[in-house]
Amino acid sequence: MMPVRIVIFAKSPVAGFAKTRLIPALGAHGAAQLALRMLQHTLATALESKLGTVELCAAPDRSDPAWLPFDLPKNIAWSAQGKGDLGARMARAALRAIDGGESVILIGTDCPAISPSVLHKAANALQDHDASICPTFDGGYSLLGLKHFHASLFDNIAWSTSAVAHETLARMAQISWQAKVLPTLHDVDEPADIRWLPPDWGYNAAAAPA
Repeated sequence: MMPVRIVIFAKSPVAGFAKTRLIPALGAHGAAQLALRMLQHTLATALESKLGTVELCAAPDRSDPAWLPFDLPKNIAWSAQGKGDLGARMARAALRAIDGGESVILIGTDCPAISPSVLHKAANALQDHDASICPTFDGGYSLLGLKHFHASLFDNIAWSTSAVAHETLARMAQISWQAKVLPTLHDVDEPADIRWLPPDWGYNAAAAPA
């Protein structure tokens, strides 16, 4: 099996910068606190999987003072997201890993349901598939595993819409890739999604609008 690099895309969990769509429900400070909890959870999950290098692809760059207040694991790699839309930023990270001889699993921090088991299923699927993908119920995806690179998976995608996963799978079919589709999970992006947070995190799902 090729070495696996897990690349986590995250913004610095600063009030007014991270998880802004949750501000109406949690306030700017509360949304930032949740962003930090989700980042810490995702990093811990990736490290627990022991699949390979865990890389935090950060916005802004690690050298920015926005990251100074946060105590994050020391045994992770860092990279900068850089400029461009989400597709351009993901494409750079994927190509860098694959050119380095690794397969890559790209994830964000919005899906607390991603577990070490899910990451292992995504990585194992790459032994006999070109890609693995974990759709979300809003039409996007929470995980994309790749052992090859193809720019079409990232160019001119209508990000943050209900068509993202469908369009990505359609483009894989166009280039004759075999993709393993993992069970659909819930992202936490909007106030109504708060109900999908782990119960022991202490968030009141009843406060989330239906």
